[in-house]
Amino acid sequence: MSLPILSIVLLGFLVAILASGVWIAVGLGLVGLLSMVLVTDVPIGQVLATTVWSASSSWTLAALPLFIWMGEILFRTRLSEQMFQGLSPWLQWLPGRLIHTNIIGCGIFAAVSGSSAATCATIGKIALPELKKRGYDESISIGTLAGSGTLGLLIPPSIPMVVYAVTANVSVLQVFLGGFLPGLLVMALYMGYVMIWSWLNPDKVPPRDPPMAFLAKLRQSAKLAPCLLLIAAVFLSLVLGFATATECAAWGVTGALFLAWWSGTLTRETLFESIMSATRLTCMIMLILAGAAFCTAAMAYTGIPAALADWVKGQSLSPHMLVLALTCMYIILGCLIDGISMIVLTAVIVLPMVKEAGFDLVWFGVYLVIHVEMAQITPPVGFNLFVLQNMSGKDTMTIAKAAFPFFLLLNVAVIIITTFPQIVLYLPKLAFPD
Repeated sequence: MSLPILSIVLLGFLVAILASGVWIAVGLGLVGLLSMVLVTDVPIGQVLATTVWSASSSWTLAALPLFIWMGEILFRTRLSEQMFQGLSPWLQWLPGRLIHTNIIGCGIFAAVSGSSAATCATIGKIALPELKKRGYDESISIGTLAGSGTLGLLIPPSIPMVVYAVTANVSVLQVFLGGFLPGLLVMALYMGYVMIWSWLNPDKVPPRDPPMAFLAKLRQSAKLAPCLLLIAAVFLSLVLGFATATECAAWGVTGALFLAWWSGTLTRETLFESIMSATRLTCMIMLILAGAAFCTAAMAYTGIPAALADWVKGQSLSPHMLVLALTCMYIILGCLIDGISMIVLTAVIVLPMVKEAGFDLVWFGVYLVIHVEMAQITPPVGFNLFVLQNMSGKDTMTIAKAAFPFFLLLNVAVIIITTFPQIVLYLPKLAFPD
């Protein structure tokens, strides 16, 4: 069977499997099984056992359940309420006023969570009712939460970054560092949009709250101190080389447990709920990684990835044209599957092309995570849309419409980091000079 026909057969089989509702991990495994049956006589069981074990036994992956658990613990604390109260006195002078608390609050929580849905839900639980009570436009409140909630994927620690680093065999720490400045860039784009929107819609922004004394502002901001200290401890230990990503995750869990105890929310029930929720999410991700690893090994036997990379090389596409083509592909995929599946499903095909085009794999990891962020706010499977639908009572399309400007701003971020890749690579090269 020729490679083009084999590619069409396998692609059609994968689409049919996914459309039938079968778990993505199982679907990937079945595609790998069919590939092995069609092209090789190598013992399938041996390849399956070897690839699944190698994909699951990485020490780097130990950071994954720990970062997930840290986010689940903080999700059940009063952290979001304290952040809103600590930020709001300082943002009254900005055009848009307290709407910026959504963006900055999500950025802060993202730095201790690693999960988009947890970031969106945690900040949204306190911000949406508070902003509605104060008379802020509900559409912009929902849109900023949907867009800013995705920062949980870009600002380290980030669960998709760990998955990408393991899949692409690059340093988790370098990918983490690469995401920090782009995360600040996305926050700046969001805040700039809110300012412009408020200038164009002055009737939809309530008047300022009564002035507050400077010392009173400082007392309010003191509530941010525990969260900021945890962020500083995790991030500085990474940058300064005091601990690996996995060790930082363990310290992060310790700090999260302390914060939960300090806030009075650490009970037997919340501890058990956080462990079970983290376990379920970790098992789902690990199963997808195992299925993807077997599929990747099977694809290598078919020769399709190498042939595709050679074909792309033969097209003489410029690096920027390749980025444009990949961006269109990932936007479409983001409407159909979740972000982690998007990473592992395409890695075997895309990474050889990216290497051939001369892109840095750390840069590409951040580029890919921004597209995963887009997938969080694009219907029909955008997780942040589901979270906000449950919170606000609005239908998915209404929330998607509110989030659309922030989807466009993420595309602007992709253009900026593609034009100026040093935004991504500055911190990794500073920490790991050649």
